Amino acid sequence: MDEIPIAKLVAGIDEAGRGPLAGSVVAAAVILDATRPIPGLTDSKKLSPARRAVLEQEIKLNALAWNVAEASHSEVDELNILQASLLAMKRALLGLGIRPGQVLIDGNRLPRVEGYSMLAIVKGDLTEACISAASILAKEHRDRQMLELDRLYPEYDFARHKGYPTALHRERLRQHGVSPVHRRSFGPVRELLQE
Repeated sequence: MDEIPIAKLVAGIDEAGRGPLAGSVVAAAVILDATRPIPGLTDSKKLSPARRAVLEQEIKLNALAWNVAEASHSEVDELNILQASLLAMKRALLGLGIRPGQVLIDGNRLPRVEGYSMLAIVKGDLTEACISAASILAKEHRDRQMLELDRLYPEYDFARHKGYPTALHRERLRQHGVSPVHRRSFGPVRELLQE
């Protein structure tokens, strides 16, 4: 098989977990193989959990390269959520193993990575298959992380709300206090710590 010229390789990047009060923010980078298209790719939030799980496996099997990276809850507190998201994106890109000629990123902000041609696309997870694929990998990884945290801290019901600031999560926070994996810089958590 002929080598694909680097200029033609496009990586998509997206993140999951900016809004939750606990856990890491996760980013994924994916370079799809144009000769092995994956039908049904779209924004992960528009897919059922079952469909996302199937697509995750197809992406991992058929993509030319993929990588998932995180910025921890501590890094979120240290840097702020935007900078932590950009750091996770940078880690995802640099861990790809293949260097893309173009990088498409969901949203309106770009991570600082020297030597890459990058473009931010608002709602790119709906229009660019490689960003949709990254969105699915990031979401699936993040959801598994929350299931693991649910096993470690069952009193918070992380499996049910995935760390988002739902009424249930806020109630559990008030009942049990702040866990080691909560983001202390986020309003509802910070307010509890100040009480």
